[in-house]
Amino acid sequence: MAKNYKEAVTKDESEIKYRGIKAMPFVIGNETFEKLGTIGTSSNLLVYLTTVFNMKSITATTLVNVFNGTTNFATLPGAFLSDTYFGRYKTLGFASVASFLGMLILTLTAAVAKLHPPSCEVDGISGPCIGPTPWQMAFLLSGLGLLVVGAGGIRPCNLAFGADQFDPNTESGKKATNSFFNWYYFTFTFAMMVSLTIIVYVQSNVSWAWGLGIPTFLMFLSCALFFMGTKIYVIVKPDGSPFTTAVRVTVAAVKKRGLQLPEQPWISLFNYVPKSSINSKIPYTDQFRILDKAAIMTNEDKINPDGSAANPWGLCSMQQVEEIKCLVRVVPIWISQVIYYVTLVQQQTYTVFQALQSDRHLGNTGFKIPAASYTVFTMLALTIWIPIYDRLIVPKLRKITGKEGGITVLQKMGIGMVLAIITMLVSGLVEEKRRSLALSNPIGMEGRRGAISSMSGFWFIPQLSLIGLSEAFTVIAQVEFYYRQFPENMRSIGGSFLFVGMAMSNYLSSFLVSIVHHTSDWLPEDLNKARLDYFYYVVVVLEVLNLVYFVVLARWFKYKGSGGSASEIGMENMQSEKHLV
Repeated sequence: MAKNYKEAVTKDESEIKYRGIKAMPFVIGNETFEKLGTIGTSSNLLVYLTTVFNMKSITATTLVNVFNGTTNFATLPGAFLSDTYFGRYKTLGFASVASFLGMLILTLTAAVAKLHPPSCEVDGISGPCIGPTPWQMAFLLSGLGLLVVGAGGIRPCNLAFGADQFDPNTESGKKATNSFFNWYYFTFTFAMMVSLTIIVYVQSNVSWAWGLGIPTFLMFLSCALFFMGTKIYVIVKPDGSPFTTAVRVTVAAVKKRGLQLPEQPWISLFNYVPKSSINSKIPYTDQFRILDKAAIMTNEDKINPDGSAANPWGLCSMQQVEEIKCLVRVVPIWISQVIYYVTLVQQQTYTVFQALQSDRHLGNTGFKIPAASYTVFTMLALTIWIPIYDRLIVPKLRKITGKEGGITVLQKMGIGMVLAIITMLVSGLVEEKRRSLALSNPIGMEGRRGAISSMSGFWFIPQLSLIGLSEAFTVIAQVEFYYRQFPENMRSIGGSFLFVGMAMSNYLSSFLVSIVHHTSDWLPEDLNKARLDYFYYVVVVLEVLNLVYFVVLARWFKYKGSGGSASEIGMENMQSEKHLV
């Protein structure tokens, strides 16, 4: 029905050559090296600020929180600029260079003595700790600012740009796109594992100059790989501000709120589609019908010679209305995913505190596993599961259900949300065991926190593996969901929804912890005096309610292009009209 919506920079639509898999080494290579370069640095940034820049813990923590939050929220304006003005290719190119320059500046702050304060220790003897000078701080912040710019452009655009390389109108292209989403997240997780182990080790045990220099070189490789693939990329041109269309539809619908909708809106509504539009044609749906009034033609509406509305603020096309409906339908699902991420946040934070008060020895050796390193088991489970799911399970499910991805993206999300609930139940039970052994059979003391439980830290592996499997279903499904359900001219914005949701979830989790902390004694500094298990069960209740909310939404949700009974009639009528013409 819909023609190919992508348009190369110098080629007509009919001349586009989708290189698909051939373009993937450049796209995924860019993403992998970017993550190898930036994740290890950002995850260890707190240690860098306190040990090299001699910042107080509270100051460093505040700066890191602001940096992480700004990095996630920067994806929204980055996506807007990409979809509206620059396109994904230019945005990715600019953002990759910005990330490289940001990493280069951070490396210089470690390698050049004048760019950071003197060490607090001289020849192993503690001395006065001098904080950074204003210009040292300014140089550091300029590097962090460039990293924010880089992440704001790369994170929302990289995935959509990769998917642009596959032909959406062929079965092989659709299957390859589904596989791309899985392998994209696989390489993303692999890069995180390497960053959180090898790169962090070099930074902490060799030197910060080398530890930051290696990621900077990897970021340079990321830029080089991206630009090497320029000649074979399919490059989609930006199609103007998608938010302007949303505002126009809203204004027109309000102006015409008193009009009565026609009985067959799919025939009667104004439906001009410009030839230059990159968006695929969307059939009429009978949801949010109040917005349909924006496409009702009256005697006052004037039409241009090319068929477009003379006043786009008074008359919109049915296509524009349906595009905005896609956006409105996604928002309630996005809210449910913000709540889902609360479980992930707990596994990334409180599990570390639990590990600090557990037996972290590796067998009978004297080696003690760093508390933060247990999160690697989450990534390991996810990394092992994705190829098994993609290569063995999906083909069998595809034969049974007839669906490209085996099951729908909303079904994948639902499975992941169920696994998240099981994760929190297991977490509560493990915490009960850890606390009981800490009170009855402690093996030492952990600084200001209290007694160390004799429970092995390996007891955390089940819950961390479960949350990894949960991510493999829900997070990957979200990536695919936002890409497919947003109109083509808003796909970068769709990509930013994932990261903005993560940022919102961090704030929601902090709010939840604050409420529990001020209304109970469940979360003191010493977990042995706490009832962290009760807090986990509160999260279970929250996630169960969220699952019910999600199931109701999933039953109501209509995928883009699926239409409904009314739309099917409408499409048949439109097809018959075409044949008559």
